[in-house]
Amino acid sequence: MSIKSDRWIRRMAQGHRMIEPLEPNQIKEVNGQRIVSYGTSSYGYDIRCSDEFKLFTNINTTIVDPKNFDAKSFVDIKGSSCVIPPNSFALARTVEYFRIPRNVLVLCLGKSTYARCGIIVNVTPLEPEWEGHVTLEFSNTTPLPAKIYANEGVAQVIFFESDPGDACETSYKDRGGKYQGQKGVTLPKI
Repeated sequence: MSIKSDRWIRRMAQGHRMIEPLEPNQIKEVNGQRIVSYGTSSYGYDIRCSDEFKLFTNINTTIVDPKNFDAKSFVDIKGSSCVIPPNSFALARTVEYFRIPRNVLVLCLGKSTYARCGIIVNVTPLEPEWEGHVTLEFSNTTPLPAKIYANEGVAQVIFFESDPGDACETSYKDRGGKYQGQKGVTLPKI
């Protein structure tokens, strides 16, 4: 298994529609304004957060149960940013839509710009032959409100390709994974 470079990412995105839309370069400024960078990096791709957010609220004082999740635990927000209350979290999705090849596994790590502010980005691995918008979870670990920006970088995905002839026996698609083809911010399912 090997980690893949910027050339491989651009080639796979163009030839196999692995990332749409793809930004082939690293973007650090838009209309003269500095932003949290996104796009292709040396050995990964910095993903963007869309302008769709689900902000956690305890207004209904329910129990957070992954087996029986209450959608009323969130307030929908659409905008250029989202302010997360102290010690709370929000869900969002990527701008990019992914189609992961059968011989590739993708890991995601939060960007240091957010981590240094106490904002943790969590994403589970993108498995072989999974496709969809990635649902992002932002945890505000601070005692202060925290701001997330839409259409800017939030995390980096790193691509690992199996050795030739060693693709997985059963992919996410083969298993009929419950999050296959997800669009928009997707809540937990069992």
